[in-house]
Amino acid sequence: MAELQAESKPLLGRAHSGSGDGDCPQALSTCRSVQVGPGERAGRDLCIDQAVVFIEDAMQYRSISHRMDAGSMRLYRCYYSNACQRILNFTIFSILALAFTESPCSLTKTADVRYRSLHWEPPCGLTEGIEGLCLLVFMTDVSVKCFLVGRAQFQRNVWLLAYVAVLAVSVVDWTVSLCLLCQERLRIRRLLRPFFLLQNSSMMKKTLKCIRWSLPEMASVGLLLVVHLCLFTIFGTLLFTVGEEDEHEKKERLTYFQNLLDAFTSLLVLLTTANNPDVMIPAYSENRAYAIFFIVFTLIGSLFLMNLLTAIIYNQFRGYLMKSLQTSLFRRRLGTRAAYEVLLLTGGFPSHRVGVMPQDFLQVLEKAQLSSSQKQAVMEKVRSLDGVLLSADEFQKIFSEVDRGVVREHPPRPCYRSPLLQSAQFLFGHRYFDYLGNCITLANLVSICVFLVLDEDVAPSDRDNFVLGVLNCVFIMYYLLELLLKVFALGPWGYLSYPENLFDGLVTLALLVLEILMLAVYGFPYRGWYPEMRGLLSLWDMMRLVNILIVFRFLRIIPNMKLMAVVASTILGLVQNLRAFGGILVVVYYVFAILGINLFQGAIVAPGNDSLAHDNGSAPCGSFEQLEYWANNFDDFAAALITLWNVMVVNNWQVFLEAYERYAGRWSLVYFVLWWLVSSVIWVNLFLALLLENFLYRWDPRSHERHLSGMQLTAELIFRDILEEPKEEELMHRLRNHPHVRLCR
Repeated sequence: MAELQAESKPLLGRAHSGSGDGDCPQALSTCRSVQVGPGERAGRDLCIDQAVVFIEDAMQYRSISHRMDAGSMRLYRCYYSNACQRILNFTIFSILALAFTESPCSLTKTADVRYRSLHWEPPCGLTEGIEGLCLLVFMTDVSVKCFLVGRAQFQRNVWLLAYVAVLAVSVVDWTVSLCLLCQERLRIRRLLRPFFLLQNSSMMKKTLKCIRWSLPEMASVGLLLVVHLCLFTIFGTLLFTVGEEDEHEKKERLTYFQNLLDAFTSLLVLLTTANNPDVMIPAYSENRAYAIFFIVFTLIGSLFLMNLLTAIIYNQFRGYLMKSLQTSLFRRRLGTRAAYEVLLLTGGFPSHRVGVMPQDFLQVLEKAQLSSSQKQAVMEKVRSLDGVLLSADEFQKIFSEVDRGVVREHPPRPCYRSPLLQSAQFLFGHRYFDYLGNCITLANLVSICVFLVLDEDVAPSDRDNFVLGVLNCVFIMYYLLELLLKVFALGPWGYLSYPENLFDGLVTLALLVLEILMLAVYGFPYRGWYPEMRGLLSLWDMMRLVNILIVFRFLRIIPNMKLMAVVASTILGLVQNLRAFGGILVVVYYVFAILGINLFQGAIVAPGNDSLAHDNGSAPCGSFEQLEYWANNFDDFAAALITLWNVMVVNNWQVFLEAYERYAGRWSLVYFVLWWLVSSVIWVNLFLALLLENFLYRWDPRSHERHLSGMQLTAELIFRDILEEPKEEELMHRLRNHPHVRLCR
């Protein structure tokens, strides 16, 4: 009861002088209040804990609209602790991974229907028991979230309402499965599982909003694309069904333009250039003028409309993502401002020196769950103030520096007294020593290529590996010497602080271990060196592993070449910021794979007496059977994923359309066309938009200094220079209208 009463009181209140105090409800004890008595310590601890939570919310871009009493804050911090979040993430992974072991099980050696063994059927209750535990974790998760945000916020939160609805449907469907002894064919809850992944990522939610807001513009181009396809479908059907009895025109008509649906499908595939020039050759062989039809169609559809669709998706993505990042920036500023208001000190100081004591701020930072780099950067900045009170602008400025990234500093080099050692340290720590190592690596790579060319027609058992074995020994000894000299020049920690050195060192140590094993098992190289196989690997296999690692080590040249470094850093930046887009792709793949299993399981049957499939010898050239695409089916979850991937690449995807049209019916075209639209058109273009933003940012001269200094790249940093700082009035207005925080001025 005491906690409920305390929660109803305002958490933030400004001390007033004069008669204005009566206009503001009495606030909870804060660290700015001048207190006397036994409650002083408890009130101060409460304020410190509130500031800690606000800072953690700000750094993680979380909403501060949650309960702020002592008990709720303990639950809130426990929920967002690393342990609880790892449990939740593991639960999400587990429930998604169940699709590989549920019926139909994917635990077979091959997906080829001709050679695949019978599916293992898990006993009823095994996967259902694991799923039940996962659902129990999710019910706990949503219960905690609903309690923390409060009833009013819960009723307005669409994602939480959907979370409850999905859980309810999943529990009901899970109960039905147990009642039917796991014999039901359709399991609705399998289609709903990706929602658990979506609701747990704020960036994925923003990406979904971006797609939703982009749909009207995409629909306008899509409608124009449909009109383009329909007009050319009708035109092509009329053009290639003339009354003349010409063998080539009949071939074109019967193969690609037999009816409107076949003509539409052929032109749709031509839009992706997958069947070009096959669709044009029969008519073009008869008359050159027929090529104009296909060229004009491709120019308008593939080169203009499809690229226009890409431009629209990029523009909408960039615009809406900026709005989402603006919201994230507002959340950070709001959280830090709320922490400032909690820590604000007025008692005991003149009115013109209102501010936060640095020691209070340091106490908050000590308790906050932040990354070590962020905490260190902020604490060093605060300690440099020498006890000066922090104003609101100074408080925000400290976190603005964190927004711009954390610069990784390398440890100092060891100090040697001897002039000779100092000269050696300068020599082996210079960039020219790296250039020499790159030249040696290039020479090693060239030597491997020379021997590959010389021995390309020689069987492995007849090759003389003496010269290459000796060369590899020499090069590996140099690599080890280079590693030791760099450790001498930079120091152990200084050497490991460079990612390229870490990569180079690991590959060098792996090469050294392999070389020692090879010499220990097969002895030193000699003329005609090719002993019999000993142990797990033959001499040729070990030589191949050594050569593969040497080729892999050649990637060390990337940081030394500016253009290659920019491209490589763009790729690394994509990997860092691709979790949301990768999650969207996982969701899309998961849903379509489950749909495909329900629609097409067992549709592809191996050639036999009861199969519609042709024998390989009698199958038409380029058909599903002749190309032996038997492993591309929807008989289990893993096979469905690979099939969807092959269709997404759109190379030969007309083969899949034709095969599933024969085996499952013409309605299967709807499924594959929808998959092409979602994966190849929408998601790939979103990926292209992110790639362009990363690349343009890397090429921006303003970002070169940040990149060279080792600053970490985030999506927020890419747009940071063009985002607007929230205004003071906006921040205070939001704090005054906070459902659990009342700020009085």
